[in-house]
Amino acid sequence: MRRTSVLIPVICALAASPSSAQSPPNQIAFEVVSIKPSRPGGQPSSNIPLGPGDLYIPNGGLFTATNFPLATYIFFAYQLQGNLGQSLVPQLPRWAMTDRFDIQARAAGNPTKGDMRQMMRTLLADRFQFSLHTEVREIPVLAIVLANPGKPGKQLQPHPVDAPCPTSTADATTTSTALLQTVPGGFPAICNGIVGMTPGTSGRIRSGARNVTMDFLANYLSGEGTFGRPVVDATGLTGAYDFAIEWAPQGRPPPGSDFTPDLSGPTFEQAIGDQLGLKLESRKQSMDVIVVDRVERPSAN
Repeated sequence: MRRTSVLIPVICALAASPSSAQSPPNQIAFEVVSIKPSRPGGQPSSNIPLGPGDLYIPNGGLFTATNFPLATYIFFAYQLQGNLGQSLVPQLPRWAMTDRFDIQARAAGNPTKGDMRQMMRTLLADRFQFSLHTEVREIPVLAIVLANPGKPGKQLQPHPVDAPCPTSTADATTTSTALLQTVPGGFPAICNGIVGMTPGTSGRIRSGARNVTMDFLANYLSGEGTFGRPVVDATGLTGAYDFAIEWAPQGRPPPGSDFTPDLSGPTFEQAIGDQLGLKLESRKQSMDVIVVDRVERPSAN
């Protein structure tokens, strides 16, 4: 099934360049791959974090993920998030969002998470006939700027260059509580990726990251918010930063959820201003965009 091409803006937090959205010239691949439809009612699980960021424990080349739609595997392979990920959805056939797949694959040696992403791109091309290319377009964006020039908010601080900065749960602790640990200032202990943390008040969500760029932060904000357009960095802040943000989700919780939003808490946009010291400005900007060319149901094992 060939899909009509649709343009979407590229704002990858960790790979924000046209070449990062295309298959590498020298493809690397898993040695063995199995793709099967998931059993109904199963819970999504993976031995590798499938979101953006570097969080990863090397495991000898094993990739195993169950009960995820094709879209999740595409997001992982190309490090898609924010408005980029949201805008990808209209380009995909409905089954790519609703049908779930279990993927088990084995690679030689002890590949990095970046290698795993590249091998997933090869897998998607071989088994799902997935392909894309990039173009440049001028599009509406929201730019984050400092609300008070030269003064970030309390929860947005320069990253101390001499601070310990583990990038995996193995570096911090061997227990599952590693991602809940924090350092002074209320920032996550783990670096280089978005981490969910325990909020100060029930009914709210708290997350953050350490040792990330403002481009990374802008891309994260575009994914968590419902702004309807890309969020880009225009703060003028360079180098690495630590941030944490806590807000109360608006609207009803998903069916079956026991989460009760704190209706007195700040909205996401209010938290951006009050906690990070940022505001959003409407602009137009030329950006690389991804065009999805083709996607098919998976071929047989």
